[in-house]
Parts: sequence; C-alpha cells; structure tokens
Amino acid sequence: MAQVFGNEIPRRHSETPTRKAARYLVVIESGGAATARLFVDTREQVAEFDASTEEVTLMTRGLVPTLGADAPEWDQALSGHSAAERKAARVYTLDV
Repeated sequence: MAQVFGNEIPRRHSETPTRKAARYLVVIESGGAATARLFVDTREQVAEFDASTEEVTLMTRGLVPTLGADAPEWDQALSGHSAAERKAARVYTLDV
C-alpha cells in the first residue's frame, strides 16, 4: 500500500520531442485481407491496422490515391510484400 494520503502530485512533463505526424497511408492487400499502414515522411512505419475500419474511411475522405507502391523509395518499407501486391497498393498522401 502507498504511504501517501489522497492523490499524488503530478509528475513533471517531459521535454522529449513529439513523434512525427504520419504522412502516408498505404492500403495493401496480402493474403486476401487489406491492411492499412501509416508511414512518416521517411517511409518509417508507425502503425498498421485493418483497412476496413472507419478510421481509414475518415482519413482518406476527399483524397485521391496514387496507384502502386512499387517505386524505389518503398522498397525497404514494403519489403515483405510481393511485387504484385505493391503494384496494386493505394498510397494516400495525408494532409498534415
């Protein structure tokens, strides 16, 4: 048990830099399921989730995707996907 009464005093806020905002949303199909993957501007992945969620619809509303993530800048980020999967992927550039 704690040796204090009531609520603890809040800790000091850390001065660490915040994480970069996601710049790209890639919707890619693999094994019959579509996956949404979020990337920062350096093509580093920051999140991955089911592409059928409502959040994907909200993030892509009004945006026109680029078809295909087979350009050299996506080689490392999407190395686990086949060439056909990458060619069929939709890449959205998010408004940040």
